[in-house]
Amino acid sequence: MFSEAHTQLHTVRDLLRFAVSQFNKAGLHFGHGSASAYDEAAYLILKTLYLPIEQLEPFLDARITATECKYVLDILERRVHERIPAAYLTHEAWLGEFNFYVDERVIIPRSFIAELLQTQLSPWIADPDHITAALDLCTGSGCLAILMAHAFANAQIDAADLSGNALVVAHKNVEDYGLEHRIELIESDLFSALQGKCYDLIISNPPYVNAASMAQLPQEYRHEPDSALASGEDGLDATRQILRHAARHLTENGILIVEIGHNRDALEQAYPQLPFTWLETSGGDEFVFLLQREQLLP
Repeated sequence: MFSEAHTQLHTVRDLLRFAVSQFNKAGLHFGHGSASAYDEAAYLILKTLYLPIEQLEPFLDARITATECKYVLDILERRVHERIPAAYLTHEAWLGEFNFYVDERVIIPRSFIAELLQTQLSPWIADPDHITAALDLCTGSGCLAILMAHAFANAQIDAADLSGNALVVAHKNVEDYGLEHRIELIESDLFSALQGKCYDLIISNPPYVNAASMAQLPQEYRHEPDSALASGEDGLDATRQILRHAARHLTENGILIVEIGHNRDALEQAYPQLPFTWLETSGGDEFVFLLQREQLLP
């Protein structure tokens, strides 16, 4: 189908129709930034043709060269046959207005914490200027650390991750945003390399997929590092460690914010004594919790 398509497709509209048909026929999964076959097809076509990704309509009837058609079809074919997420094909992922370099060394950025940082964590942080030390634990591509740097202008930020390979990607993103003087990248298994460090704010989007869900993940997710997804039988192994050690790394009025996927019920059953505050996001109030340092103390 792909091999003969290049002789029949002449415009961006032709490519878009063909791509949507092939994506739907293949039953692709869309969970890495796009919500539908149409959205992902439009993004991949525009990106490959070096066109503005937010302006499809003006280019729909533009004719394409044979070389351009081949480039687009090669990308579409990889998406269908190899089930590679679009972000890995373009080496680009977006969180709001921020874009980041990504490859298969890091999980593709997607976090409700990114939404919360847009409002500088109001009302939980009354004065953003008072945040002078912050930590992004399990930083991956460095995306949340970079968003923190923009949200809290006075903060020096540590961005820690177990994976040295992930930190190479994070370094590129930190450098691209010119934040080397404010974000320090640290290879650390959670808090292990952070002894003696304390922060006004700790955020974390740790691994949180339970064993049952890992066994049923769509093929697209298999391209992401397992270590950035899996977290034990119930998905809470990393979160347990964070809760156990966070208090000693928070300042007196410090705040911990953690994203845990669909594990709210399991977490509340495991820690009935902790007064979790569940933060409202576009997905609801069951994905991100907040705890203050005093609430974490025995």
